Amino acid sequence: MATTSNRLPFPVPELCFGTAPLGNAPSTYGHGVSIDEALATIRAIFDEQDSFIDTSRNYGNGLSEELIGEVVRERGGFPEHTILSTKIDRDFETRHLDAARARRSLEISLTKLGVDRIDILHLHDPEHCADLDEIVRKGGAMDELFKMKDEGLASAVGLAMGSVPLMSELLPRWEFDALINHNRWTLLNRTADRMYSDAHDRGIAILNAAPYAGGVFAKGSHRSNRITYQVVTDEAMSPVRRIEEICARHGVPTGAVALQFSIRDPRVASTIVGVSKPERISQSREWADLTVPDACWNEILALPVGNDDPEAGRDIRA
Repeated sequence: MATTSNRLPFPVPELCFGTAPLGNAPSTYGHGVSIDEALATIRAIFDEQDSFIDTSRNYGNGLSEELIGEVVRERGGFPEHTILSTKIDRDFETRHLDAARARRSLEISLTKLGVDRIDILHLHDPEHCADLDEIVRKGGAMDELFKMKDEGLASAVGLAMGSVPLMSELLPRWEFDALINHNRWTLLNRTADRMYSDAHDRGIAILNAAPYAGGVFAKGSHRSNRITYQVVTDEAMSPVRRIEEICARHGVPTGAVALQFSIRDPRVASTIVGVSKPERISQSREWADLTVPDACWNEILALPVGNDDPEAGRDIRA
């Protein structure tokens, strides 16, 4: 188990397995995931000792949570050795997220997951909601999130989103235990750097998601035409190929370097990697433990990186 000085009431492993791909979202990931493969992946996560699983009402319009709940029922309860993270989400049709919707979102999650409480409960994607005011105002969704924690429905609460400017504005306004940000702290992009330092100084546990820049560093540029879930031009893929060339020259998988870039950061409590098949679980463990030569790190860390929002032009859908 990884240990960091933060507000979480328990330590978290250095790896967390994200289940967004199990919601079967080919428009996001470029490939689908069958029900059988998704269930097998969840079973593999539960088979791990000291495991950590992250999901959301928004993944596959609830499918991810429903499949996790199916395995929970199959096993007679949620594994005691597994940490569970999920999120309060907006209404899929209206995009509203007020206090009532926040409460309803959690109630649905508890039912679908087959549990009576959540270890880490995040408020999800406020930048994509219909009205930010109904979230942040007194008695809004954010206050409801902390009320749920006070009621014992969650051990810890966090903020999970992409937009760094808005996230940086919201984080100091409440006593969050954790945060999730994705695609903004990778081999290609460092947009979250200042925010991560500020959050870490305040004791917020940083859960850094999508270290593979949406999957390209895990699959390889020869198998993927997407960066941060968006189809890109051949020219835009050139920074990925440059990193792949360096890794190949040093004899290490690019995925291992991309993963360890996040893991080795002392500010990061856990790194969330999306998984779509059982073998990705063991592969992630292997990549996390693989030795990367210092010379490889020196070359890669000397490369230019992006500091703008990598998803500025992305069409976000539930």
